[in-house]
Amino acid sequence: MSGWMSYFTGRKATTESARDAIVGLRQQLLMLEKKEEHLMKKIEEEEKKARANATSNKRLAMAALRQKKAHENELDRIAGTRLTLETQVNAIESANLNAETMLAMKKGADALKGIHSSLKVEKVDQTMDSIREQMDLTNEISDAISNPVGMGNMVDEDELKAELEALEQEELDDRLAGAERAPVHAPLSPVGVGRERVTAQAEEEDEEAQLRQLQAELAM
Repeated sequence: MSGWMSYFTGRKATTESARDAIVGLRQQLLMLEKKEEHLMKKIEEEEKKARANATSNKRLAMAALRQKKAHENELDRIAGTRLTLETQVNAIESANLNAETMLAMKKGADALKGIHSSLKVEKVDQTMDSIREQMDLTNEISDAISNPVGMGNMVDEDELKAELEALEQEELDDRLAGAERAPVHAPLSPVGVGRERVTAQAEEEDEEAQLRQLQAELAM
């Protein structure tokens, strides 16, 4: 804990130092910008003076050009200084951003470490096994509740099939027995009955005639 506090305190001091440095550099840049503006005005004035005295007073014109050149050299040095300061400001801001990013990442890593310290793989597996056991128990309870009372015994499918086959055989036997008892010919109409009687009588008479003829032959 003390290490973390010392890190946080040191980080706070570093952040404040970087902020103060950036503020100081930007103030210096503003001052240089004003100096540049002043030199640019001076350069413009010296150029006008040289143009005005180029033919009438060459000595004064040459002095104006020398002064103009000195101002331009100073302006170049200021431009170089500005570039250095701006580069330094960008570097400090980038470094400060990186430090803030690292601090945020460290906090995230510490948070994950704290969470995972209580989450072991074995404990996770035990928890998942417990959840699966409870789900299985829940399903068993649901099945028991949804099963109607008195219907808990399992029905023997083979026994039902055997009973069905026995019923089918009985039905088939009854049909066969009914077919044997049924008359071979359908009942005849009154006209048909009369014709049948005439035919039978004719057959009897024919048989008697054949019998008498046989007796006569034997008597001879």
